[in-house]
Amino acid sequence: MSDAHSQSTGTTGEGSPRTEPRGETSERSSESWIDRLRLAVGWKPSAAALRADLESALEETAPAYDGVFSVEERAMIRNILRLRETRVDDVMIARAEIEGIDEDTTLDRVLLRFMDSGHSRMPVYRESLDEAIGMIHIRDLMSHIAHTSTRDEPAGGGPSLDLSRADLSVRLADTGLVRPVLFVPGSMPATDLLARMQQNRIQMALVIDEFGGVDGLVSLEDIVETVVGDIEDEHDVEEDAAIVIAGTGQWMADARAGLDEVAGAIGIDLAEAGLDEEVETLGGLVVSLVGRVPAIGETLHLDELGGISVEVLDADARRLKRLRLVRMAPDAA
Repeated sequence: MSDAHSQSTGTTGEGSPRTEPRGETSERSSESWIDRLRLAVGWKPSAAALRADLESALEETAPAYDGVFSVEERAMIRNILRLRETRVDDVMIARAEIEGIDEDTTLDRVLLRFMDSGHSRMPVYRESLDEAIGMIHIRDLMSHIAHTSTRDEPAGGGPSLDLSRADLSVRLADTGLVRPVLFVPGSMPATDLLARMQQNRIQMALVIDEFGGVDGLVSLEDIVETVVGDIEDEHDVEEDAAIVIAGTGQWMADARAGLDEVAGAIGIDLAEAGLDEEVETLGGLVVSLVGRVPAIGETLHLDELGGISVEVLDADARRLKRLRLVRMAPDAA
């Protein structure tokens, strides 16, 4: 076989000239010699080398690799490799977004909470979320209601349900429906938590800080989504865009919008604001710059945002929820 870019000559088994670049010939000979030596003495490449080789192969775009991995397969394998470096606090839901239930809540209120939240599991606490005692699953609740509502029909008609027999005024704490939940630190590797969830058959973990307070929540689905991407079922409601244009030089934004998304929408570089690397959302950015949680109705003029004013449309004592961004005129700025 000939090569139009060859620089040195050789001979094939039939005596015809064969040409290859000197660099390629030397490199292939060296690799072949090393491979034969490894096989002869039983050497194996290190785990780091194997991971590096696999990552390089995933990045390879040569025709020889076409069809070996689809685009989706490459993305999933990359995510699996990165999962080793992912910590629990990288995938957890922040405390402010956790929807929990007090153990003193009556069953009718618990049903309403499940209906409003759309969740299948929620943590159960005593007095405050920092005193979490477990979790409640919607399936256990419905089974309990169905069991207490069952009655036998006369004349062998079999069981039937009479929901009036179910006592929905009973406290959750008195039903025995609260299941255990895992408590883990945010620094735990996500792979270790995945193994613990599989071992204990528990699909929810509460992330605790150094003082034992609840810092976040992680479900099995949150970990799986880091590999396969977002998982949406038939009950998930499609979310609106985190930031949308509301007029000339105006935007309506969810305070949870990521800084990259906000920067792209309004055309400024938020990385130059000199923020802590832990700040990832627009709401976190505003709170970090102001040093407090602004109240509803406040309008903030922040030099770090480059002529963008922020009006707080919705918030509570702990976090911002909805903001309006307005590009100020040069004289106003």
